[in-house]
Amino acid sequence: MNEEKTKLLKLDLQHFATGEKNYRASTGVDEFYYGIVDDGLTAAQLERVKFLQNITVDMPQEVVRAYGDNETAEMAVSSGDVSVNSAFHKIPIEDKQKLLGWEVVEGLTAAGNNDNPPYVGVIFTKTYEDGSKEYVGLPKGIFTRPSITGNTKGQNTEFSNEEISAQFMDREVTGFSKKKSVIFARDAKDSTTNRDALFQKIFGIAHPSTTTTTTTTGA
Repeated sequence: MNEEKTKLLKLDLQHFATGEKNYRASTGVDEFYYGIVDDGLTAAQLERVKFLQNITVDMPQEVVRAYGDNETAEMAVSSGDVSVNSAFHKIPIEDKQKLLGWEVVEGLTAAGNNDNPPYVGVIFTKTYEDGSKEYVGLPKGIFTRPSITGNTKGQNTEFSNEEISAQFMDREVTGFSKKKSVIFARDAKDSTTNRDALFQKIFGIAHPSTTTTTTTTGA
């Protein structure tokens, strides 16, 4: 009888151990990928912009109330536009050309009022001290051109950075019953199962570690 109780206790402890929530906070960001999807579900190829410094995904919601008889009769949630603001050590001109639809003529890159930025999907990674990773996927959005800034050099060398913003919309994603604008995934240390699944959902192609269709750009 005691042996059976001991076995049951061990099973209960194993259940709690495997079902424990993760309360660790992320300590870094990495692996910013984008791919042009336009109105489809598949990117022709993936591009990585290295040296991501920080990124914010804003997903605003507002509770709307209807009133009657001096009280709340009903409530509903109104969702706002999903926006992304990101900062990099440097955004290479090649990525600006692709993301912003800038024209290139005889080695010169030009921006104008008639620029037509393509729809792109984006995935970036949040890293944790225990080796686990969380992935954020944005299926369909458009980037807007960044400001151009410059500073004089002083006695001490200071590095500048570049920021860029985007707006994202809902898009059909294979396997989901309704359109989505943000998808999350998480993998434990040394696992890539959910990462690989997310790349297929957002870009329709495999993660770069299993393909040769990726171009990496950096400073």
